[in-house]
Amino acid sequence: MRSAYLLIPALLLLQALPVSSGRYNDDFDDGEDLADFDDNDFAEFEDMNDDPAAEAETAPPPRTAPASQPDEDEDEDEATVELEDGMDGFEDSETQDQDMYTKYDQEEFEGIGDMEKPGHSMKDPLIIHTVPAHLQNSWESYYMEILMVTGLLAYIMNYIIGKNKNSRLAQTWFNSHRELLESNFALVGDDGTSKEPVSTGKLNQENEHIYNLWCSGRVCCEGMLIQLKFLKRQDLLNVLARMMRPAGDQVQIKVTLNEEDMDTFVFAVGTKKAMAKLQKEMQDLSEFCGDKPKSGAKYGLPDSLSILSEMGEVTDGVMDNKMVHYITNHADKIESIHFSDQFSGPKVMQEEGQPLKLPDTKKSLLFTFNVPGMGNTSPKDMDALLPLMNMVIYSIDKVKKLRLNREGKLKADRNRARVEENFLKQTHAQRQEAAQTRREEKKRAEKERIMNEEDPERQRRLEEAAQRREQKKIEKKQMKMKQIKVKAM
Repeated sequence: MRSAYLLIPALLLLQALPVSSGRYNDDFDDGEDLADFDDNDFAEFEDMNDDPAAEAETAPPPRTAPASQPDEDEDEDEATVELEDGMDGFEDSETQDQDMYTKYDQEEFEGIGDMEKPGHSMKDPLIIHTVPAHLQNSWESYYMEILMVTGLLAYIMNYIIGKNKNSRLAQTWFNSHRELLESNFALVGDDGTSKEPVSTGKLNQENEHIYNLWCSGRVCCEGMLIQLKFLKRQDLLNVLARMMRPAGDQVQIKVTLNEEDMDTFVFAVGTKKAMAKLQKEMQDLSEFCGDKPKSGAKYGLPDSLSILSEMGEVTDGVMDNKMVHYITNHADKIESIHFSDQFSGPKVMQEEGQPLKLPDTKKSLLFTFNVPGMGNTSPKDMDALLPLMNMVIYSIDKVKKLRLNREGKLKADRNRARVEENFLKQTHAQRQEAAQTRREEKKRAEKERIMNEEDPERQRRLEEAAQRREQKKIEKKQMKMKQIKVKAM
């Protein structure tokens, strides 16, 4: 409080400086001492501050200096004490402000209690929370990534192993059949990349599970396409699917004969399931072999095989002793054998608006063989297919020599005429609709030409000519109807 009392006269002195400057000059003219005047001038204020009771109440307790502190630091301690005394004044003013806030309604001034204790939060204890398990760095946090990497590595390893196995099986088959093929065909392994046919002497890989081999240069044969269809061993998903539904590798052979080297007949032999499927899907078998598949027990074939034939004469001509021997000894490897002069592939559904005509046909021999092992194929199983290739060569020569008698030839021709007639009947309505569309387009074009004519007289003559043509057509139709009635009578 002492320092507050000293502050008030100091402020009053600063305000009186401009007014008292002239007075100081007049007073000091007499030569009085300035120091004496200052002491007398503030004497009245010193008397007000000499109250010992006030000093005793407001003065803070003296601080005892430590024993080790030297005497020359006493002045600094006194300055420090005076500064602390000044701060005590500010602390008193803060307490007064706090007392003033407490007089007001606590609900009106919300948050004042929190402002009074700003340092309270620093005294709260430090709380350490446990880190959740999914945020911790451990192997359990990466189980999804581990599964994905493991699956990817398994797929890559299976791809390499499956691809290598298919390639090894294909090369084994080619090595065992190469001598037989080169002895019967002038060209073996043409890939079709060069203009001139060149025998490459190797298989053509279409993808990781299909290999092709083209052979040509033989009597009565345009060419022979051999296709090795292996399982998709490079595909891990396909490998897993085969565990539920086993499957096997296949060898498919298609021989295209010259037009004059095969008579007109359709014949097929194979497993019962394969025959039923081919009769339903193939165009030629569904049209020329309408009867159900017959058993081959008459010719000594196993019960698992059945025969589809256009006529009995064809079956007797094809199933000779050597052919029956091949089929009987290798019945487990034979899926189907299909001879046809009307081969056009699977049935094709004609779309609306397309020209309808009979599909192009080729005289072909088709063979489908199952590789032993049912998926677990070994190189020895590929070597076991060599006798079936001998049967293919024998079938080419057999079909070339086979000729139907006169009755069989007439029956085959009638069957083909019947098929063509049925096809025309089925497409008659569509052909009529197409013809009607063409006529309407022609009439529309003629009307537009008449309407675009600028000369009215010429336009009238064109309209009359069009009406006369329509009248003539109507009269012709009426004449035809009268002739039909007369013939009917």
